[in-house]
Amino acid sequence: MAAVRRLQLCAVSPAGTHSASVIFLHGSGDTGQGLRSWVRDILTPDLAFSHIRVIYPTAPVRPYTPMRGALSTVWFDRYKISRDCPEHLESIDTMCSSLGAVIQEEVKAGIPTHRIIIGGFSMGGAMALHLACRYHPDVAGVFALSSFLNKDSAAFQATEDRFHRGLPLPELFQCHGSTDELVLPAWGEETSALLRKAGMSTLFYSFPGLSHQLSSPEMEMLRSWILQKLPPAGPS
Repeated sequence: MAAVRRLQLCAVSPAGTHSASVIFLHGSGDTGQGLRSWVRDILTPDLAFSHIRVIYPTAPVRPYTPMRGALSTVWFDRYKISRDCPEHLESIDTMCSSLGAVIQEEVKAGIPTHRIIIGGFSMGGAMALHLACRYHPDVAGVFALSSFLNKDSAAFQATEDRFHRGLPLPELFQCHGSTDELVLPAWGEETSALLRKAGMSTLFYSFPGLSHQLSSPEMEMLRSWILQKLPPAGPS
């Protein structure tokens, strides 16, 4: 079995005592530092907290089929950018192992899994859903911004199996722009509907006039949801 690849990380440390963590995954072709800069540019006063460490990993460079095999920083490969094709599960599962190691590093630092949220933008949101639904369903929550899952995604079956076994599932916070032409709004809505049908609690918000990008109102809502899921730890 191949060794788990260690990912490059960019992190924003909490102002006070570290008692929770958020792992925020970038979209295809970006980097952790790029996403961190984008968030800082559109959100005042930044996605920073007194008690939460925000981690921005960078995907390794790999050939990406939708770009005719050109190298790009992507979390996994796709056969094409469409809901109507199989998932490239081999590359998805390999990256779940690498990102699982990031989660375990937080656990080693004293942060329990139920005090960790994972999420992402575009492809990063899909990657986060695979992590949360299939590998780490004990996280505090998962978010997906301008993201989608393929219609026969392994994440749907994993969610349904866990629900029927009476096991808890994380809540999904999802946002999508109404004028997104890369990841169609219907793809995001259908992803939310299928996960809800499988047993997951989902929140879906549409942003009129927003294309395939982040927005300040969306990030303010995300910040509030994160604080709801990861409030400051009480005195021990």
